[in-house]
Amino acid sequence: MPNHILGIDTGGTFTDFVVLDAHGRIKRWKVLSSPADPSEAIVRGLMEILGEELPKGMEIVHGTTVGTNAFLERKGAKTVLLTTKGFEDVLFIGRQARPCLYDLYCQKPREVIPRDMILGLGERCNADGKIIKEVEQGELERCLGSIRDAGAESVAVCLLHSYKNPENEEKVGKYLEKHQIKVFLSSRLLPEFREFERTSTTVINAYLGPVVGSYIRSLEERLPGSSILVQQSGGGCRPAKHIEEVAVTTILSGPAGGVLAGLELGRSLGVSHIITFDMGGTSTDVSLCPGRLVFTRDYQIEGFPINLPVIDVHTVGAGGGSIAWIDRGGLLKVGPQSAGADPGPVCYGKGEELTVTDANLFLGRLKADRFLGGRMRLFEDRVKEKMALLADRLGIGPMETALGIIKLVNTNMVQALRRVSIEKGYDPRKFHIVSFGGAAGVHTLDVAEELGVSSVIIPEMAGVFSAQGLAASSLTFEASLSLFWRSDRDNKEKIRKAGQSLEDALLNEASGFISQAAEIKKELFLDVRYLGQSFEIMVPFEKGWQKLFHREHERLYGYCLMDETLEVTSIRLKIRISRGKRGTFFEKTGLDFLKGFKEANPAVFSFESSDIIFKNGAINVPVVDRKDIPEGVLLTGPFLITDNFTTILITAGWQVSRLKGHLLAKKV
Repeated sequence: MPNHILGIDTGGTFTDFVVLDAHGRIKRWKVLSSPADPSEAIVRGLMEILGEELPKGMEIVHGTTVGTNAFLERKGAKTVLLTTKGFEDVLFIGRQARPCLYDLYCQKPREVIPRDMILGLGERCNADGKIIKEVEQGELERCLGSIRDAGAESVAVCLLHSYKNPENEEKVGKYLEKHQIKVFLSSRLLPEFREFERTSTTVINAYLGPVVGSYIRSLEERLPGSSILVQQSGGGCRPAKHIEEVAVTTILSGPAGGVLAGLELGRSLGVSHIITFDMGGTSTDVSLCPGRLVFTRDYQIEGFPINLPVIDVHTVGAGGGSIAWIDRGGLLKVGPQSAGADPGPVCYGKGEELTVTDANLFLGRLKADRFLGGRMRLFEDRVKEKMALLADRLGIGPMETALGIIKLVNTNMVQALRRVSIEKGYDPRKFHIVSFGGAAGVHTLDVAEELGVSSVIIPEMAGVFSAQGLAASSLTFEASLSLFWRSDRDNKEKIRKAGQSLEDALLNEASGFISQAAEIKKELFLDVRYLGQSFEIMVPFEKGWQKLFHREHERLYGYCLMDETLEVTSIRLKIRISRGKRGTFFEKTGLDFLKGFKEANPAVFSFESSDIIFKNGAINVPVVDRKDIPEGVLLTGPFLITDNFTTILITAGWQVSRLKGHLLAKKV
């Protein structure tokens, strides 16, 4: 075991830490992020937790937004795309699908690379994998000259039908690598059909690879002797050494850790169906887990598809730092722009634009003297001044303005929760919300009530919960392969052989990380559709997988065709390497939600009272420190719970109790 195991989640506003030392002691911490160089906040936070002399032998699982931010800001590497001649415009044509069918002002996504950075090669492989025309040496030499003239930092290679036969791609890759050009081949990253999705995924990977790689090398230099792993969007972490080759898998790095932890917490409490609700400073990430992780291959970032399985997380620009503004029609809006860590909300002392955090402080839902355990000062007077100015522009009072900001951000988050539940055939009323993130606590119960959810779980370490999930993450290696299998003509041996070839390749890749004590779990998935359909549903390859597909199809689309021919288009394998108990910290207990608990008055445990403004006016409520709430008592709202890394508002009509350190809230 390493002497320290850490989960570090870098967000747009705060960087969160969870540390498990060699004696089993747990520490948690939170510092403002450093957007210009995220590693600065990481090193600063580690020194605050562990001391100026950082210990050697730390194991760090890192959830990073470096790749995501580089893409959104278009600050990736200068990239050239090499593709088959005649297919140079695939990225710009896409699927010709309008994101908003009746929007006359709909705009195309901002380009990732300009058209003059795309070169066509006169090669050809047909759909059966037969090489019709090989890549010519003279053409490769001309491409090399163009790549160097363009000053390219990376090259994406995506040739037609290379998923069937990668021979031409490999020839291009070897030639460029011989001339010290950084190359990313689609046949290595995503050997699957569909040219647009494969091209988009490969280009984004090449665009982000050098940026993510440079950041990781910088972090390794700052933390010599540490073992660094990076969380992937599909769950599980991967050694940082080769993360540059699969940088696109880090797009949802941080949020994935929170979903993994939420699912495990639910299971420890005997709850199978959960919705994770992660509200940080910049965004809110939500995911639905019906007893298992839900994956999607339809994830898009600014209109560009990433055709790799990722945990189905829906993100909206609704966080504590989301900026309140007035549109051209004079209406109040909130987000998606965020004040971030610098300058931050008005109450942090530097920001000039009001945010959701400012509104909560104005309404008394945050305690200025207890923010981050009293480590960070909040400037209430600045907020009052700015709120009065915004209210004047809207023609209403400051109180109505602040309440309006909260109402709008709550509506945005409810829509996100509906997106992952109701719009996908799930009834949210049958689920428990697991609420975490530094900003979630003062919004959770209002959001749950509006969605019709009557039970909420707020983890013990809610303010740094995603970092806790990262610390517990298992090593994961995955790969896929196109496989056109039909139920009316092929036997299952074809699937088994394809799965075995993937397993051999992945075990070889992971061999250096498998110890004798390691537990290896293999998960095989199939992309299945009815013959003639255009898109697939991913189902686990297990006994009765056909029935599982029919059931999932009926849930999603309202019907199934039990007698129709099934077609498997791809097979994908995931190998998880468990490394013992690493930061999960969840005690198993049966949960009968809040039954048998003794009712008590929250004022008995309060250290003060405070005025909180609701839509019907101000109410004086008790303020309770989370650690002072004893296990097994039932407290009825309204009252406020403070914690070093989050604040929780229990509204009227809700009861809450503490169990194994976690807060359980129920609508009454």
